[in-house]
Amino acid sequence: MSHRDFREFLAAAEQQGMLRRVRQTVDRTWEPGCMVKWTFQALSNEDRFGLLFEDVEGSEFRLATGAIGASKYAYALALGVEPEEVNDVWVNALCNPLEPVAVDDAPCQEVVKTGDDIRLSGLPIPVWTPGKDNGPYITTTTVTRDADTGNQNMGVYRTRVRDDNHVVVNLNPRRHGHNQISTWLDRGKPAPIAWVIGAEPAVHYASVGAVQAGVQEISVAGGLMGAPVQLVKCVTSDIMVPANAEIIIEGELLPGETDMEGPFGENFGYMSDSSFKPVARITAITHRKDAIYYGIASQMPPSESTVIQSTANAALTLKILRHDLGETTVSDLYYDYTFGGQAAHGIVCMKPLHPGHAKKVGRTVAEISSLKRITVVDEDVDIRDPVHMDWAMNARFNPVQDTILIDGIFVRMNVDPSVPLTGSIKMGGKIVFDATQTLEEGEFSLPAKETMMKSLETWKEAGLPDFEIPKRARLRLDRS
Repeated sequence: MSHRDFREFLAAAEQQGMLRRVRQTVDRTWEPGCMVKWTFQALSNEDRFGLLFEDVEGSEFRLATGAIGASKYAYALALGVEPEEVNDVWVNALCNPLEPVAVDDAPCQEVVKTGDDIRLSGLPIPVWTPGKDNGPYITTTTVTRDADTGNQNMGVYRTRVRDDNHVVVNLNPRRHGHNQISTWLDRGKPAPIAWVIGAEPAVHYASVGAVQAGVQEISVAGGLMGAPVQLVKCVTSDIMVPANAEIIIEGELLPGETDMEGPFGENFGYMSDSSFKPVARITAITHRKDAIYYGIASQMPPSESTVIQSTANAALTLKILRHDLGETTVSDLYYDYTFGGQAAHGIVCMKPLHPGHAKKVGRTVAEISSLKRITVVDEDVDIRDPVHMDWAMNARFNPVQDTILIDGIFVRMNVDPSVPLTGSIKMGGKIVFDATQTLEEGEFSLPAKETMMKSLETWKEAGLPDFEIPKRARLRLDRS
């Protein structure tokens, strides 16, 4: 069962060694941003953990970061499944979303601050790239609402804190959130907006998935949880927000008012440019008693944001292949943890049914995703094991026959640093590798599975160290 409460997840993560407490007093302007980067830059996926800062200078609130996207293990823990089951849970949620339910009383509104009591500096909002970011940024799920339909969108739109009462929101054209605020601003009306901090992990996971227009991310979150998300109406607007969140920041975007947003460390590992973006006035801050502030750690990959974005977008692509395009022999799909899946490497695991089938699927993935590289392998390869992937590329990939180059691809401005700017646009390319078996390989050079397993008895009797059989070895033994 998915963790339906942020604190419940933190407790479980700490019990599993996936969350560590920092009890020393820290300066939010540099220490948390640097320390969470060490967890992602210095520790392996297996060893990473989130951080809970118990004493942040100048704030009554604790600060947590890096927890819900610490690793594939933390992600799976939050959904209450094994890591290899995450894709299936996501595909089921996309096919069977659960509508939210409204409630009147909510933990996120135990304390309500409006008017002169609003003070963003009272929240422990970090500077994520000290010395380079233009001040502190809110990095969490952002909710907007369409003026005509009432439909809501959830996405992660970084938000610069300008002062105690105003923020600058990175709402770009062609994003669902931008389309919704335009239904207000184009009429000269303030656009309601809200930031959700420390909600059920499934809410944050669903908010980063690039689901198609019209699909409610909050319903996908319900599908991920296996139960509807409880929502409560904001104090100062009609936006509905997760009732069990730690903190809600409410605001309204002001017609015609913009300010400088950026620079900020992007998830492709470079600093972004500055540009003018909409300004919002904060209308309320509501929170639980003894609330925990949560910020999603981004910037240099791998990071928390790339882990949760890559996981969601890989599952979305898998769902489209299987359920929308009928490629039912595609059994698994993995995005690497760079760029959150944008201009990154995606690996497709499938059973080709005919010559050229793997190449066809590779081209399809190139068309429906923003991946830069796509590799297609057989079902006997562990797509999350770099050693096994290297073997597949060396044993089954012929560069002359199995490479597809695709050019003339429009690249969003800051997604691919390797593509030069020509005039005002970037035009890049993609590459597909077919690393599926196309020739008769012969038998694997391993003893029969029964013999190998029997030898483990002697291994144990000899007092040799215990180990967990890697998936790579299990797949190979199944063919021996």
